[in-house]
Amino acid sequence: MSGSRRVPLRTVDVARESGYSVQQVRDLERLGVIPPAERSSNGYRSYTSVHVHALRAYRGLAGAVGPVVARQMFAELRTQTMAAAASAISAVHVRLARERDDALRAQQALRAIQDESHSPEFEQESDAMTITQLAAALDVRSSTLRFWEQEGLVIPERVTSLRARRYGLSAIRAARIVAALRGTGYGIPAVRDIMGSLRQLEGQGETQRILQQRLDEIAMRTVALLTAGADLAAVVTSVQEPPIAR
Repeated sequence: MSGSRRVPLRTVDVARESGYSVQQVRDLERLGVIPPAERSSNGYRSYTSVHVHALRAYRGLAGAVGPVVARQMFAELRTQTMAAAASAISAVHVRLARERDDALRAQQALRAIQDESHSPEFEQESDAMTITQLAAALDVRSSTLRFWEQEGLVIPERVTSLRARRYGLSAIRAARIVAALRGTGYGIPAVRDIMGSLRQLEGQGETQRILQQRLDEIAMRTVALLTAGADLAAVVTSVQEPPIAR
């Protein structure tokens, strides 16, 4: 790549190679997604293949984490070491994997709730969690669980005179589903309605549809990130490359 990156490209060339319009290329340069283009003596922009890689990589990263976060990441990538930049990209893969695991656990919780109507199960003491343990398992703050409790979404058991919270199996399952619904973008009133209908057959079916939709969306974001892999690698390695001699 080190040889090809020195070949000057016009704005129209970069647009054609990256799949963006000429105006979008200029806009993304202004937003800091790609490094500023060099200017020739007559004022025309002069790009390199690094800009093409950056634009392609941005498309995939924006598909994975959203355009606002992607723009922030790209601005930071250019000031980081290669190790730090690679770590930032790896963290996105980890985040997507965590979101997928959370959605799968919510599906498992929903299946358990569905099975309860046929085979009620006794909750053992060892199956309970404290608020700190449950918050860590869901990657949320303890204050978030308290807020969900206030809203009637997840109701714990209370023990000891200090009113310490204890979450049994049913509360843990509800919390996993609430976390997945919130991650999908549902507001508190909508989540309350969904959780209130879970004991009804139609409510279970709708919740299952929402959770599967969540998994499909995470899969699409993961594919977008994988598709951008080679271009992201080019961006990361370019962080360490010396400036072009002129």
